[in-house]
Amino acid sequence: MGELRKIPGVGAGIEQDLINIGINEIAGLRGHDPEELYARHNLRKGFTDDRCMLYVFRCAVYFAENEEHEPEKLKWWYWKDHEYPQK
Repeated sequence: MGELRKIPGVGAGIEQDLINIGINEIAGLRGHDPEELYARHNLRKGFTDDRCMLYVFRCAVYFAENEEHEPEKLKWWYWKDHEYPQK
């Protein structure tokens, strides 16, 4: 699971959060809706809002689904203003 730490903003705590909601490897993020992952995370943690994690989920799904990464899309601030594209 250490490959998640390659994503800017993802540390050991966030990596454990993803494991807790059922994501055990980066490939497991492919095809997921970051907004749904965020909602599951908040339910599990008992939070009502944690915008930083929403950005992390958007970035993590992008990282998992795209072999070639646009550098600006690997920064948390990019996802602050951009939703993950729906398929």
